[in-house]
Amino acid sequence: MFMSIFPKKTRFLVAFASSVVTTIITATVTLASENIFFIYTPLRFSLSISSLEEFAASGTVDENLAFYMRLANATEAEKQDFRENINAAIPVDPVRLSRFLNTRIGEDFLTRIGYLINIQGGRNGKYPIRGALIKAAFSQEGLSLISFLRELPVNVQVDLRQVEAFVARINHVIEATRLFTEETARLSAQEILNTPEINYSELPDLTQPGSRKITTETWTLNDINGDRTFYVIVYYPEGNLNPNTPVVIISHGLASRPEDFAVNAIHLASHGYLVAIPQHPGSDWQQMQNMLNGLSRSLTISTEFVDRPQRISLVIDELEKRNQTQFGGNLNVERVGAFGHSFGGYDVLALAGATIDFNRLESQCDLNRVRGNTSLLLQCRALDLNRTEYNFRDERIVAVYGANPVNSALFGPEGLGKISIPVFIGAGNYDPATPFVFEQVSSFPWLTTPNKYLLLQEGQAHVDFSQLDAGLSDIVSAHLNTTLPAPELLHKYTNSTLLAFFQTHLVEDDEYEVFLRPAYLAYLSLDQDFKAFMITAASSEELSQGIQEFRREKGID
Repeated sequence: MFMSIFPKKTRFLVAFASSVVTTIITATVTLASENIFFIYTPLRFSLSISSLEEFAASGTVDENLAFYMRLANATEAEKQDFRENINAAIPVDPVRLSRFLNTRIGEDFLTRIGYLINIQGGRNGKYPIRGALIKAAFSQEGLSLISFLRELPVNVQVDLRQVEAFVARINHVIEATRLFTEETARLSAQEILNTPEINYSELPDLTQPGSRKITTETWTLNDINGDRTFYVIVYYPEGNLNPNTPVVIISHGLASRPEDFAVNAIHLASHGYLVAIPQHPGSDWQQMQNMLNGLSRSLTISTEFVDRPQRISLVIDELEKRNQTQFGGNLNVERVGAFGHSFGGYDVLALAGATIDFNRLESQCDLNRVRGNTSLLLQCRALDLNRTEYNFRDERIVAVYGANPVNSALFGPEGLGKISIPVFIGAGNYDPATPFVFEQVSSFPWLTTPNKYLLLQEGQAHVDFSQLDAGLSDIVSAHLNTTLPAPELLHKYTNSTLLAFFQTHLVEDDEYEVFLRPAYLAYLSLDQDFKAFMITAASSEELSQGIQEFRREKGID
């Protein structure tokens, strides 16, 4: 039984090592592990690490390892593949790795893995796992599966029933990703058949910049409690603003920066919008640098779940003040749009009226379960907040666009059901950070507002990989093992729907409603290898039924 999943376990551990991105701890180890024990009640197997070391070094399969190879029916090619996998070095900075693993998010991650890999006797294995990862990263050969196993300070045991359940959950995620990509495409095509045909080639091209040249300013504002400052990058058309110039606030994600959303801001500003992008100190790129450089033990500060939406309202307050003094009263600050990415997606949904469901969040954050939803590592930090009823609804915000938003555990059906304004949700089926089957497809039916839209971009992987530093890009290229769409194509899908959504529901220009139909994304996707599909409230019930049927078939609670 074990060997039937042994290759999957190997891939899992390699992925586990490569996904741990950063920082340092000094681990004092006085003992070395000799064996890994595999338990499949009532059976118990042991595999000598020295057998794996010999196999890794020379390819020799001794009697101990041969037992497992026979159970697996491993071919020579599979043996060679396994050997390459356990020797493959993962490029990570051991100092930064240690620092990351000592954050709350890092510790939660290790606790979940330690639920699968125990210290012999049954205790959670997070501490020896952390020490072995860091020592292996510091070793001359670098972090690999074999160096990780070699550095384990004690014997560990793996409950194969738990691993089997984990593998089944991961397979369900993979299957659901494929299935609901196809289902979204099918529902989109179904909606197209039920709407009048439109020749989009004769209509304005929303993927192109507008006619206005752009002015950019950077403001420094006092933060919520007045104990620090944050900056805001503001984009708006040069020259005199038109009366009722529309305003959009963009909220960046975790470990990101306002500058990362210049493409979206410039596109909207060129079409006549004022766009303001505030920095979120406490959960931005600088906070990540502070953590990586040993100046903080947190990747994000838990109060950011409160500060972020309030900070956006503060920026709107500032725009109201400057409207008369700087902008001649031409800004429409009574009807504001908000666009948020990832953690910023949480912000805009909260500002739209969604509320945190702490009971649901607590049930989803059980550290003894490995669910396959990476975004829980962030969402569960909200449990550090005081348990009170938070209401961040800002009535000036009348339409929100959330790209790859984290939301499902935080809000749930009850919290999202409180939103009554138009909502646009963007998702990508390559997204490892906020997997779309957990965070967008599952939660889309919970929205009860009649004006709701779901955009799925094939190949979109949460962030613009062209902006990643070279080291992280190398890791992605080596281990994602797939082709990604050109960033320019994804920008076209996002920018055109951003403009169409805000023109329709913020500016209230009915002529743009035709661009909020699935047929428009089908038009943009013509001759593209990576396509985009849109569905609306018309498909919500059918999507919900499909989700429920999948969960019943797979026995998912």
